[in-house]
Amino acid sequence: MAEMFDLIKAEKIATRDAYGKTLVQLGGENKDIVVLDADLSKSTKTADFAKVFPKRFINIGIAEQNLMGVSAGLAAAGKIPFASTFAIFATGRAFEQIRNSIAYPKLNVKIAATHAGISVGEDGASHQAVEDVALMRSVPNMTVLVPADAEETSQVIKAAAAYQGPVYIRLGRLALPVLFDSSSYQFEIGKANVLKDGKDAVIIANGLMVAEALKAVSELSGQGCDVAVVNCASVKPLDKQTIIQIAQQTGAVVTAEEHSIIGGLGSAVAEVLSENCPVPLCRVGVNDVFGESGRPDELLVKYHLTAKDIVEAVRRVIAKK
Repeated sequence: MAEMFDLIKAEKIATRDAYGKTLVQLGGENKDIVVLDADLSKSTKTADFAKVFPKRFINIGIAEQNLMGVSAGLAAAGKIPFASTFAIFATGRAFEQIRNSIAYPKLNVKIAATHAGISVGEDGASHQAVEDVALMRSVPNMTVLVPADAEETSQVIKAAAAYQGPVYIRLGRLALPVLFDSSSYQFEIGKANVLKDGKDAVIIANGLMVAEALKAVSELSGQGCDVAVVNCASVKPLDKQTIIQIAQQTGAVVTAEEHSIIGGLGSAVAEVLSENCPVPLCRVGVNDVFGESGRPDELLVKYHLTAKDIVEAVRRVIAKK
């Protein structure tokens, strides 16, 4: 824990930056990797790949349905396409193409969606995807991954490239604290990581909320509360075994995500608990409302996505034990 908080203070890198750099690395290792973008390459960071491998980069233009359709065709021809755009456009505007052209035939397309969540900030509700995980979770054959920092993002991109089948990768706009060290952290699709053990409750989080969960645990510890933290980057498939085990151990669960409380990580955990290990549960997330324009830090406070909100949620679930 102490090491993680030192890292939080030391460095911040956006997950989309890690995405761009990892693509360049993978592009040099595998000639079948191709990258497509919907005219947002400077923002999604696929411009890094375009500079090094211009013949394997396609700017489709502002036509997300075509982005998914062309990616499906390239995958059918044996390529490994990374289809890149903002999360709201990838999952909303092109949902039918993802469902019918990519997921139904289980084609090997990686959908990398940046600028997810309300932390997009001033762009407002029209650009703030808080339903994307719910949409992608509901699609059969789709794997859904939400990394928490730059190191995990790099490992997620490499795991997705090695995996045979469609993958949705949720990335953000903001620079986030670097939580994990490449020498000791290992991401695996379908596995959750217990970052801290505990006996009074557990916080299961992903994305930028993992750092908030660690801050919350530090405050709770000072109050004599021993709370576990689980990083759940793999939303689908979900690590049911770890979730059930730590829920039985602690008897109280809080989920934390920068997404609607409907259909995302909290819903996925609730489904597992209700069928296998019913315990008090509180979901920290966007409470079934649209966002609005504002500074990211202000929006995270307004929509109750901070360490303070997690602390209060932990107190509520412990009181219900």
